[in-house]
Amino acid sequence: MPLRLTLPDGTVKEFSASVTGLELAASIGKGLAAAALAVKLDGELRDLLRPIEKDAKVEIVTRKSPEALELIRHDTAHILAEAVQELFPGTQVTIGPNVENGFYYDFARAEPFSTDDFPKIEAKMREIVARDAPLVREEWSRDEAIKFFESKGEKYKAELIRDLAADQTITTYAQGAWKDLCRGPHLPSTGKTGTSFKLLKLAGAYWRGDSNNAMLQRIYGTAWRDDKELQAHLTMLDEAEKRDHRKIGKELDLFHMQDEAAGSVFWHPKGWTLYRTLENYVRRRIEKAGYVEVHTPQLFDSSLFKASGHWDMYGDNMFKVAVKSGDAPEDVKWLGIKPMNCPGHVQIFKQGITSYRDLPLRMAEFGNCHRNEAHGAMHGLIRVRQMVQDDAHIFCTEDQIQSESLAFCEVLRSMYAELGFDVARVRLADRPEKRTGSDEVWDKAEGALHSALKAAGLDYDMNSGDGAFYGPKIEFYLKDAIGREWQCGTLQVDFNMPERLDASYVGEDGQKHRPVMLHRAILGSLHRFLGVLIEHYAGKFPLWLSPVQATICTITNDAEGYAQEVFDALTAAGIRAKLDIRSEKINAKIRDHSLQKVPLILVVGKKEAEAKTVALRRLGGEAQEILGLEDAVKTLSAEAMPPDLRG
Repeated sequence: MPLRLTLPDGTVKEFSASVTGLELAASIGKGLAAAALAVKLDGELRDLLRPIEKDAKVEIVTRKSPEALELIRHDTAHILAEAVQELFPGTQVTIGPNVENGFYYDFARAEPFSTDDFPKIEAKMREIVARDAPLVREEWSRDEAIKFFESKGEKYKAELIRDLAADQTITTYAQGAWKDLCRGPHLPSTGKTGTSFKLLKLAGAYWRGDSNNAMLQRIYGTAWRDDKELQAHLTMLDEAEKRDHRKIGKELDLFHMQDEAAGSVFWHPKGWTLYRTLENYVRRRIEKAGYVEVHTPQLFDSSLFKASGHWDMYGDNMFKVAVKSGDAPEDVKWLGIKPMNCPGHVQIFKQGITSYRDLPLRMAEFGNCHRNEAHGAMHGLIRVRQMVQDDAHIFCTEDQIQSESLAFCEVLRSMYAELGFDVARVRLADRPEKRTGSDEVWDKAEGALHSALKAAGLDYDMNSGDGAFYGPKIEFYLKDAIGREWQCGTLQVDFNMPERLDASYVGEDGQKHRPVMLHRAILGSLHRFLGVLIEHYAGKFPLWLSPVQATICTITNDAEGYAQEVFDALTAAGIRAKLDIRSEKINAKIRDHSLQKVPLILVVGKKEAEAKTVALRRLGGEAQEILGLEDAVKTLSAEAMPPDLRG
């Protein structure tokens, strides 16, 4: 039987025997063979020189393909490892995976690396690329592979091999004389990687993420198809550093964090004003969308979390508290600090008898949640241990899933737009390996989300295996001002928790039925979203969000009385204003408040006091508007109105 390979355009190529991806590319054209980097076989990425031995759908991967970056970064990590071992003999290599926009490699070395080593390492990496050594896949027996790496002093690689499944094929890749344990796939040779890479930073990392293991040295890098892409990314990183919400938070006196409360936020007055302004906006929007707001406890007996599945499936991420339940030493009861609001909401749903006429019931909570994040994973507001979510759960019938999902998508899109964002990408995360519920239930839940996305007209891709343990989820990504994507909104269909926690409603037939539970968040963690918001706007918030919307600055002391009158008029109109009557020159005052990103500066002196006017300066502008006080208050209060309250 001939080998039949189907190309993306439907063309079928027939061969009398197995062929490599390179031979397939050559049969199509010399140009494609020269550009080929790898091959996709029924969706699986494979080395270009591996034989294709069965009928399949095939696609030749070139530098223009989306998969090219994955390969380039993977190979660059290997080139980094070889360069380090050439330059620093005795260094052991451990693991070196791809990460978003780049890669890292962890090294075991007694002496510390320094960023001063980076130019020397990068030069050696370019030398390895120039060698254009073929990357050759080799299969080894387990004992053979362990013996090889132990003979080289690579105890970490040997440990990895010992922990692999007994029936797993052990593969290494050789680039010249240097070999590394790897599943692959790889580019055909080191020269195909190119030199559009940059080493970025150093970090410590425990072997296998366990603090009981040895501390390794991690080198992070980024790699791209060409220098233009690399430079664009480096420019973005530079801009991201300037916009770092931790730096801006300190400069604008919004919040701080300290070791005595690791992972929790100390909100300062201006930051708390920003927080409450955002929370109140969300509250008004969801009330308008038919949600009722509730509040549930922080501490629950472990029995509730065991029933919901959190204790077993999410227990490592929970904070747990042991309390005395009797006089004997063994009389201990375990409580859990809630990591999410859903079990508590089911308890409210279960109070009394719910009829099908009461559904859908949209239950929201700005609940304080705690999650036991690893110390090294925490990052300002973006990754915290204590957070509040704009969390809600919709209890509905199966027939209502699609309409409720559509309504949620519309609210989410309009809120993102009002906050200055667009939905950049949508992904559907399906069943994880560790989960509750039967495959039949998961089939139904995943089918419901596929249908909802189709009905909403949303294009989406799959995030396989990354659903919650109780149900699949839709993930909504937004893009910030410098092009970074952030996953914030989620919608999850859950048939499992209502069953596990025995929630029911009385149907039209008079019988008990299980409700469907839709878990949904629009912003997600308000803390994280505020971190994103600060960086998106670089601290220059829209007028309605700005913690201080206007500052009244006096030119001379004899304008203080009028400045107070302006201040009183603005605050009476709901504008968050401050008064600056310091004995400083007006230019110094304007500079100070501009650095604090105050959107409006109203300058008043003797002339303005006599005419009952203000000289208005807007942040980032040089022009000055002269407005009557009454007109200024009317105009600015309209401009400062939150978007959901505008006519």
